[in-house]
Amino acid sequence: MSRGPRIALKIGVWGGCLTPLACLVYWGATDDLTANPIDFVTRTLGDWTLRCLLASLALTPLRLLTGVAWQMSLRRLLGLFAFFYACLHFSVWIALDHFFDWPEMLADVLKRPYITVGVAALGLLLPLASTSTAGMVKRLGGAAWRRLHRLVYAIGVLGVLHYLWLAKVGVVDPYVYAALLALLLAIRLWDWARRRARRLSASRVAARRGGYHDVAGFGRL
Repeated sequence: MSRGPRIALKIGVWGGCLTPLACLVYWGATDDLTANPIDFVTRTLGDWTLRCLLASLALTPLRLLTGVAWQMSLRRLLGLFAFFYACLHFSVWIALDHFFDWPEMLADVLKRPYITVGVAALGLLLPLASTSTAGMVKRLGGAAWRRLHRLVYAIGVLGVLHYLWLAKVGVVDPYVYAALLALLLAIRLWDWARRRARRLSASRVAARRGGYHDVAGFGRL
């Protein structure tokens, strides 16, 4: 994809990802945040955290299935928006749910599993967001950077668990997110198994060829 369409696509992602926040600000200004505004804002921010995170996780499986790679340039942007919405989600919990009552918040983290995994997910997002720049990739080295950013799969699992354990009976959305995450992880697992099988096959072929060469040329007497 050329530079012009790529920039236009990123502008579209910026607009799409900021629209929910703009709507919340507008609804707040017009006093239209439902009868339970704190719960509504918290759920909306949490939903968009998971949506951005799953969208970023979907880009590689899409490349694996279709061979199309232009979308990979959006992965960092979507990941940073997931972190942005996670921070807002957490900030509402701190400032509006608990009014900065740190002992009460700590007790909640220790007592309520859905809060425990949510805080853990945010904690794991921090190093990913802070190492998302090209400079950090060079500083860490490509292999170390990739190993670190595999944490995103654990973050996805923790985020979905947070929603599943939090949701009330009859709410369907967390199960949809869980199914999407399971599908994305299954595609990655299938790709890993396929690549491993190819490497093993190539190793066997190389070993056979090496053996034939040794027998013919007395290379390993």
